[in-house]
Amino acid sequence: MGGLRCVDGSFLTVTPVACTDSVGVPYEVTLELRRDGTPYGTVGERCGWMLVRLARGVDEARAGRGPAACWPDPDDRFPDEEPDSELFAFRYRTRSSVVGGGELRCQLRTIPIWVPRPGRPGEWRLTRRAFVEAWGAGGVGMRAVLTSGELAEFVRELVDEAEGCLGGRGLARNPVEDLPRNPIDGAGTGETR
Repeated sequence: MGGLRCVDGSFLTVTPVACTDSVGVPYEVTLELRRDGTPYGTVGERCGWMLVRLARGVDEARAGRGPAACWPDPDDRFPDEEPDSELFAFRYRTRSSVVGGGELRCQLRTIPIWVPRPGRPGEWRLTRRAFVEAWGAGGVGMRAVLTSGELAEFVRELVDEAEGCLGGRGLARNPVEDLPRNPIDGAGTGETR
């Protein structure tokens, strides 16, 4: 179970829970949120493969691959090159697609920090941080501010636990890609006979 200490002092726990098919076989995960041990929401149905992609992206960015290499400090390196972008947003949806019951999202923010220097003019230093925000069904929010190293550790813990929920089945592929293919030529292409 992954957990984050939030800026208000509360503790957000995120636990992957297996989604099962009609015969009880686990195939993906949903995330259960708790605030200081109290149920807070359930979000992100079938989000495991997205977490794997994020974990891989953060690891690559921290290693200095891609556009993130322009940031000298590895803790400022994230997979998205846009300055203030969203890395993920998981929401609870009812069968009728009504949103409610919780949300977990992660946005990148660029933060200027004034660095004073003795005997000479100070300077601005830019940092990037991941703002992980959660909302419960009651609308009360929580926020944790993470470096890329802290985000990598948090997401890797979630992925490891999710794969454990699935009996070791990897989450690296989009579940839609694992569906059996229709053996009929032309099926799904709009062609008619």
